[in-house]
Amino acid sequence: MSYFNLAIDGPAGAGKSTIAKRIAKKLGFVYVDTGAMYRAMALYFLRNNISSSDSEGIEKACGKVDVTIEYKNGEQLVILNGENVNGLIRTEEVGNMASTSSVNKSVRNKLVELQQTLAKKENVVMDGRDIGTFVLPNADLKIYLTASSHVRARRRWLELQSKGIAADQEEIEQDIIDRDNRDMNREFAPLRQAEDAIYLDSSDLSIDEVIGKIISLYENVNK
Repeated sequence: MSYFNLAIDGPAGAGKSTIAKRIAKKLGFVYVDTGAMYRAMALYFLRNNISSSDSEGIEKACGKVDVTIEYKNGEQLVILNGENVNGLIRTEEVGNMASTSSVNKSVRNKLVELQQTLAKKENVVMDGRDIGTFVLPNADLKIYLTASSHVRARRRWLELQSKGIAADQEEIEQDIIDRDNRDMNREFAPLRQAEDAIYLDSSDLSIDEVIGKIISLYENVNK
């Protein structure tokens, strides 16, 4: 039996996770939050005072880290060495560490293996920065989802405001620009649009409009 793989790539803050989760729920697919898996690894490095530039330390740590995704009552749980870390991995500090440490081949190879295994066993929606180009190069449908850095920073700022967290929108945008630069220029599996991916700019679209477009594309592939 073959399973349908839907890959959604794009830069930080493009709304990939929110949209991928809702599409997976609509289609009855498993949502694989690759970003959360990298963030869980990053949390482990931060807790153990391992610098993103310490390649040897990161390589050794990878042998001690187990990251899995479980579903309970419809909720995705990110499990780091047996601990549910859902509430700990969405900080800016963890996000920046995930971006800088993900260039390490040991980190990427470990997680990619887990992701590819899951995609062979389930219909999945997977989002990240190199899903269509590296993790699932044979995915049935590939989307490259993006938005301007200004729009992405605004969305992040509004999210933090709603949680009562003070933040500077200009600083957030600069962080996003810096992260884009790192992700697009890393030597191993950089962020780029796959040749067969469909480009989708969400700057002027609502979440529902983006979801509608992707569902329509899925239905066309499945005709």
